[in-house]
Amino acid sequence: MEKKCGYTVDEHGIALMEINNPPMNALSTPVLADIRETVIKAINDDSVRVVVFTGAGKAFIAGADITEVKAQNRAVDGSTYLENGHDLFNLIENAEKPFIAAINGFCLGGGMEFALACHIRLADETAQLGLPEIKLGIIPGYGGTQRTPRYIGKGRALELVLSGNFITGKTAETYGLVNRATPKGQVVDEAKQLAKAIASRSRLAVRAAMKAVREGMEMDMLPAQKFERELFGTLCETDDKKEGVAAFLEKREPAFKDK
Repeated sequence: MEKKCGYTVDEHGIALMEINNPPMNALSTPVLADIRETVIKAINDDSVRVVVFTGAGKAFIAGADITEVKAQNRAVDGSTYLENGHDLFNLIENAEKPFIAAINGFCLGGGMEFALACHIRLADETAQLGLPEIKLGIIPGYGGTQRTPRYIGKGRALELVLSGNFITGKTAETYGLVNRATPKGQVVDEAKQLAKAIASRSRLAVRAAMKAVREGMEMDMLPAQKFERELFGTLCETDDKKEGVAAFLEKREPAFKDK
């Protein structure tokens, strides 16, 4: 099968990763496997510091492959069918490198669930986001009923899940579903600009910050604060910390070496 997902890396260490499965970038089982392979490659690629993920054409990802959904007629099959998507989205969510979703168009069902697994989300103000599974007599199955309320609260999550209605990128911004909406046609450029800022920081500090947020959110406050202190202390022994402080005092840009 022709690869449906690949990436290119620029001089800043930004990997632009794009799914290209016309016409709407549906997440069939082979496409999920292809994306997973590409994501693992990017995670293990030392030249990659930040990943910007987007879709070719008019869609980010417009959902799962409905012909595959149609074939799931037993409870055990339907449940098992979802495992590949869960594994991929958890892989992204737990990655040590930041993944930025640049939502350029239709972002529906599994597409929205994919975006929710990314660490940061930017959306074209005209993009269409939604969880329309209820219209098919099913529910979101790639984490949509779990991640959505964690980001925007139970009420708004239930509105989206139970109605199946779409919202624009601009409305998604007001909901807190995306970090921000961008002017029409500019989402990838703005995502790359954000990625460039992140890529210029110490890789060690970025990794520690992501770990602090990800794991700390699963703890009570006092243990989480202790965890944060420990990570801070570890960074105090690095060359990058010394360089960062020296650069600040000398009023220059730091030259981090990731050590």
